[in-house]
Amino acid sequence: MKKRFSITGLLSGGAVVGNILFILWGTYNGINERFRGTLPEKVSYIALALLLLTNTFLIWHKKKR
Repeated sequence: MKKRFSITGLLSGGAVVGNILFILWGTYNGINERFRGTLPEKVSYIALALLLLTNTFLIWHKKKR
């Protein structure tokens, strides 16, 4: 029996890919700028990256159930 794609699965997969790409893009920009920036910029990037990683983990964990 073929497994059908659901819209929820498609959206959650897109969210995971988007989160990972956004983190990679931000890291790439940080490397290009040699991680120079003000303290609030650095803290906000780290906080955003942690939130996106948490979101990715929760989506992925829910998908496996």
